[in-house]
Amino acid sequence: MQRDHKPKLAVWKFASCDGCQLSILDCEDELLAVAGEIEIAYFPEATRAVTRGPYDVSLVEGSITTPHDAERIHQIRKQSKFLVTIGACATAGGIQALRNFQDVDQYIKAVYATPAFIETLDKSTPIADHVFVDFQLRGCPVNKYQLVEVLSAYLNGRKPNTPSYSVCVECKQRGTTCVMVAHGTPCMGPVTHAGCNALCPAYDRGCFGCFGPMETPNTAALSAWWQQLGISAPDIVRAFRTFNAYADAFRKESEVYEHPHRQG
Repeated sequence: MQRDHKPKLAVWKFASCDGCQLSILDCEDELLAVAGEIEIAYFPEATRAVTRGPYDVSLVEGSITTPHDAERIHQIRKQSKFLVTIGACATAGGIQALRNFQDVDQYIKAVYATPAFIETLDKSTPIADHVFVDFQLRGCPVNKYQLVEVLSAYLNGRKPNTPSYSVCVECKQRGTTCVMVAHGTPCMGPVTHAGCNALCPAYDRGCFGCFGPMETPNTAALSAWWQQLGISAPDIVRAFRTFNAYADAFRKESEVYEHPHRQG
């Protein structure tokens, strides 16, 4: 595909830990190949050089947590032809979305010596709650190979080819014995989006749901299975409230077990 100029790539940060941006830098050889096809126009994590927009591709890390964030993401959307959200914070509100289940003012008063200096929204929300998103790449952090695939797909004018199945498929692919069947270990794998190569089950630990809900997850069936394993309602709530706590499927299932008397 011939171009008159290299596409401009911008990488933006909102409320997050920077882990997904570091995943970009961790691409190493793959990043060098991509860098040969694009112009890295804005990426403060990697360079102080800035090229003004508009931008062909914007990668956005982090959730919206302040009024300034809410305004800024609209400005970025206007400057971006193709906008991709990367990571649990950008796609589901992140670990900071745990505040969404409580009164954020109580946290502010408990943590900060001068609460009046803090300006924040009541909730931590994903980017898609505020602007149109062209593609969402899940993970905490994202899978660097999936990230390269998304960029490659854009450069070649095709749809990104990333898996929609669960972590359980990855367990089967690498020959890992199911930790729930073999050991009765609670595992989020059956409802979690693939992308980690089933890392935790490979070490006899249950999946923690880092990549968020897979397509059409049966969370109710998983919770029922966990109850048969003797897992308490509070522990089920905690399991669904980690990196992707405010992802719709995980949020709804956690709320069922937060108020067990409402079941049925």
